[in-house]
Amino acid sequence: MKLRENARQFMNGAYINREYSWLEFDRRVLDQARDKDNPLLEKCKFLSIFKSNLDEFTMVRLGSLRNIEKSNPKDRDDKTEMTASEQIDGILSLYPALYKEADEVFISLNKELYKHGVDFLKPDEMSEKQRTQAKQYFDEFILPMVSPLVLDAKHPLIRFWNLRTYMVLLLEREGSMLFGVASMANSVERLFMIQGKKKHLVTAEDLLFAFGDEAFPGYRILDKALMRITRNADFDANMEDADMEYNFDFSKFIKTKVEERTNLECIRVEMNRESEQIRSYISKQIGVRKANFFISKTYFDYKFLFKIGKYFSEKDARNLKFPDFKGHISDRLKSSDLISEVEKKDIFLSYPYDSIDTLIRLLNQCAVDESVTSIKITIYRLADHSKIVDALIKAAENGKEVIAVMELCARFDEENNLYYADMLREAGCTVFYGIENYKVHSKIISIVREKDKKVKYITHLGTGNYNESTSKQYTDLNIITANEEIGRDGVEFFRNIAVRNVDYEYRKLLIAPHTLKSGLIKEIEKEIAKGPEGVIKAKFNSLTDKAFIDKFIEASQKGVKISLVVRGICCMLPKVPGLTDNISVISIVGRFLEHSRIYAFGKGDDQRVYISSADLMTRNVNRRIEIATPVLDKEVKEKVLALLDLILLDNVKGRSLGSDGSYSKIKGGEKKINSQEICLARSQI
Repeated sequence: MKLRENARQFMNGAYINREYSWLEFDRRVLDQARDKDNPLLEKCKFLSIFKSNLDEFTMVRLGSLRNIEKSNPKDRDDKTEMTASEQIDGILSLYPALYKEADEVFISLNKELYKHGVDFLKPDEMSEKQRTQAKQYFDEFILPMVSPLVLDAKHPLIRFWNLRTYMVLLLEREGSMLFGVASMANSVERLFMIQGKKKHLVTAEDLLFAFGDEAFPGYRILDKALMRITRNADFDANMEDADMEYNFDFSKFIKTKVEERTNLECIRVEMNRESEQIRSYISKQIGVRKANFFISKTYFDYKFLFKIGKYFSEKDARNLKFPDFKGHISDRLKSSDLISEVEKKDIFLSYPYDSIDTLIRLLNQCAVDESVTSIKITIYRLADHSKIVDALIKAAENGKEVIAVMELCARFDEENNLYYADMLREAGCTVFYGIENYKVHSKIISIVREKDKKVKYITHLGTGNYNESTSKQYTDLNIITANEEIGRDGVEFFRNIAVRNVDYEYRKLLIAPHTLKSGLIKEIEKEIAKGPEGVIKAKFNSLTDKAFIDKFIEASQKGVKISLVVRGICCMLPKVPGLTDNISVISIVGRFLEHSRIYAFGKGDDQRVYISSADLMTRNVNRRIEIATPVLDKEVKEKVLALLDLILLDNVKGRSLGSDGSYSKIKGGEKKINSQEICLARSQI
């Protein structure tokens, strides 16, 4: 596999390039598309996720490197010492192997689908009868939606929209050669089913490729290809670019930035077949190098795979998916008075195994409870139909002070957040957009009550978004506490956000950019002081920050035993002699997206445990507002540690990172341990 053959260029001692590490993560997602233990329709979804991930990586990470290449071409990565140009060239050299692997996985999955009575047909695979049926459908439902254009002096080139499929043709008429472009309206149904003994599916873009010549009557078609371009989506939302008047509206600024995405530089072109003339023409017209062109022989994206369950009977579709489940609600939390329950004892929720409905019911209770005076919340990503927002609006309508710190720079969710910001404001809530040049990524709700002439607090702290949809798909941890010190920290947090103060020492909470990084590094240093008796266990999504990596290396050299679960990017290589001998790193990619962050230091009575919204990435600890909260309740701490230990034992979905930058299945163990399935089974009892 070329991805791994070329790994050495991305490595430097115990460091490995973040972009290469991310591509390795996406390959682990692709591995789930061929994992025999996964049901067929779930494997199809993993293939779609792999390609969506690659699309976002191209837009954001390659886009970011391209921006650096233009603005600071001599800058070098602080770990591998690669320039942006070197990273771009290295990454692009890996793409062809990824495309080939994805094509192979799709072909394999299509063979499995065929055994169950459904498959995807390419135009050249159709029988004459099937082609006639497909042509009839194209003429009636697609051709009226096709927009053709012949490119000439008056129409030199159209604007290609990001991630939209076009057919580009080389045309001949009266001895002159011209280029043509055809696209379809977004309303065109993506899949067409050819009637027969089996359900044969054809995509709209393949129908366009097969029959779209009709849109160019009078021309001879010399060559044609489907094409999709990807634009740089890494726009800069730094407000230094804006006209900073006292009444400046940041939401309008973000709207303009989102709109700019359609005009940003093209950084990738995908084609369904080789065509030197078409490639050369497109390359010249939009200024893209040959190295940025790639061939995808199956499909540019596989989003349609999420919808193919409807082509099976209800029973067959159910058998080809993971079994349905409902998030658990314990007998204690079925109480109608959750305020009293949290005052008695901290509430711990582990999504998706526990239901987010508990938090929603608590918010709805607070919305009508006479003792509640205010509810304050940070919002990063919300569900399309948010019950969280409904509860906040109810609270505002009942006279509670509701303040929402809405992050408008949540990439690709900007428009959704703008919509909800307007909705909350219209309901009487106070909405503001965080702190200049810092993303508010923390997950906190601060509820203040006044009862018996005393001020009381309920605080929610979590590792994931206030999003009912992702709470069923992502693993996240949540603590709801009436602890007074944490409650006061929560109130002061929102006050500091409001006055744009990031330099503040809190009683219990570690908050970036001021105390989170220094606080966690101090915890590592405590373990370094213990030498071989030191223990560090942690779980998070990405490790890129050099200061943390260097501290882990120092700890390993002092004999501290370090066990890490890093789902995605890991810029530190374990088991490098003399550097990271005492460090192990595993990654879990399974049914649910591992999203929780846990940081545990020490052992026994001296063990300190935190859950956090932050990964150990420079952007998280230096350029975002993040929170790490200590787990103070003994029972909750035991649950968090038991979960972390279980995940570290996972030998089914777990993959071990080696000193060569590759991931491999974990060998050994008498019993198969799939941590997610064990947690799910326990929650359903």
